[in-house]
Amino acid sequence: MKSSLKILFFVSIVDVLGFGVLIPLIPYMGERFGASPEIITAILGSYSLCQFVAAPFWGRMSDRYGRRVVLMTSLSGACASYAILAVAHGLGLLLISRMLAGFMAGNLAAAFAYASDVSTPEERAHSMGIIGAAIGVGFMIGIPIGGTLAGNHFETANFVRPALVSVALSLMALLLVKFRLPESRTAADRAQHDHRGPRPFTLLRERAALRSIAAAALLVVTSYGILESIFVIWAFGRFGFGPRTVGLALFGVSLLTVLMQGGLIRRLAPRFGEPLLGSLGIASYALGLFLVAVAGKSLVLVGVGLAFAGLGMGAYTPCASALASKQSKGPDRGAVMGTYQASTSLARVIGPFVSGYLYERLGSNSPFFIGALITIPAIWLLLRSGRTSLETQPAAGATK
Repeated sequence: MKSSLKILFFVSIVDVLGFGVLIPLIPYMGERFGASPEIITAILGSYSLCQFVAAPFWGRMSDRYGRRVVLMTSLSGACASYAILAVAHGLGLLLISRMLAGFMAGNLAAAFAYASDVSTPEERAHSMGIIGAAIGVGFMIGIPIGGTLAGNHFETANFVRPALVSVALSLMALLLVKFRLPESRTAADRAQHDHRGPRPFTLLRERAALRSIAAAALLVVTSYGILESIFVIWAFGRFGFGPRTVGLALFGVSLLTVLMQGGLIRRLAPRFGEPLLGSLGIASYALGLFLVAVAGKSLVLVGVGLAFAGLGMGAYTPCASALASKQSKGPDRGAVMGTYQASTSLARVIGPFVSGYLYERLGSNSPFFIGALITIPAIWLLLRSGRTSLETQPAAGATK
């Protein structure tokens, strides 16, 4: 692994660790403030709504000004959002904290673009897998830390400690970027880039494969947003699990995802190719959701379903990111990855906003059934996207 990629790996771990600490806590905070499942999942969705609006902007800014400045700006915003969360005593500040964090979440597009900058096309899936694994490690470690710091009893759970830990972790990541991470785009590279960069709709209109990849991401990540936002509420209602137990369950899912992204993907991607391997990951994820939906009171079947889901997302995510990055011509890579991240952010808006409604109106298992069903067309979309790649075609028709 190149030295800059190693540093980015640790920056991504520390950054996402701060976010992961809060994942099992937000629903319990909403419950303590008297919010219904629909309101709680909507607050979760507000983060992604703001991220959806901001992701293309941050991608273009990283093309124009460099990856480091975007990473440092977004990390500073994350610190502020966690500080607000630490003093939140009602739904208003909880919502403001989530919206600010979402708007400043430009680091994912910039991190993936950075990894793409320092990788050859042949190494792209592996590099994306490394960053994906870092994100998974951050969630994997952060979730049980957050649950442990809060405690396992809803009535006495402490939400201030996890928020302050998140502030400290984001500051640590900010210092790593400032003092250890070199810029991946030279001044000459940035000078070649258009003043504003290509807009998302322009990219999607002109690049058919990117449309397919973004559409597949919209379906898969919507489904994952449903799982992520409703699982804590579902586990609390079905089994009475507190923050610590839910955190440990999600830790297991993240561990499998990390093992796939960080190790197996490097061996499997060259053998099967990103379109096929990503499609197999989608199928595994859909099967996992179906097993959770039919598990009833069986914790074993729930565990097996979550394992399939974790492995499936571990295979899908780096493959889809690698395919998206191949639709760029180099100077506009940040804009391309920002557009791709915008589709995943929109999906994370849709998932939480519908999950609470489905849970309350159609039954507690309906979010998992519907989540499994909507991922199936993504298999065809991802396979279709593999037929074309800008890196293997002439530049005619490409956005300048």
